[in-house]
Amino acid sequence: MVAIETKNRSAQLRLTAPKLAPKVAVGDSVAANGCCLTVTAKRGKELTFDLLEETLERTNLKQLRSDSLVNLERALPAGAPLGGHFVQGHIDCCTEVISSEAAGKDYRIEVELPADFAHYAAYKGSIAINGISLTIAELLPKSFAVWIIPHTRRHTNVAEINVGDLVNLEFDILAKYVERMLARYVPHE
Repeated sequence: MVAIETKNRSAQLRLTAPKLAPKVAVGDSVAANGCCLTVTAKRGKELTFDLLEETLERTNLKQLRSDSLVNLERALPAGAPLGGHFVQGHIDCCTEVISSEAAGKDYRIEVELPADFAHYAAYKGSIAINGISLTIAELLPKSFAVWIIPHTRRHTNVAEINVGDLVNLEFDILAKYVERMLARYVPHE
């Protein structure tokens, strides 16, 4: 169950999370569709999170329905093995799915690439879609595509993604740091 209660310029998100709720406490960080949130209340299998106006504007959380599947993931504890790329839960934008199609057992998803973030995308580079660490398999002029293996499709909300849906994107943090460091050496006009 998903419920969003809007108040002025903020909201509260309540999720039923029977597998995750017993493992978290109030104050813990949990990513919901890739967006890092803080557990503000816990009652049985239900978790509550406060959503700022920025979160509502920048993510697809505002479009959740009561029957939406949400990717949930606890924060990676220090010292735990890193099995993907660095995903912080700091969503850069949400954008539209252009195509979503099966190819045998695999699954291809093409997503619009907003011009303001296109310079962070690289062929075979890392991208997080709804918090899922993925590899950019095709980099096109105004979009990119990722390929999903059956395991990922079964254990995330990827199977529920349709053409026209908004997905959360988080671009690789290493690219952002490189950009920031190199900016010091570029002459300013």
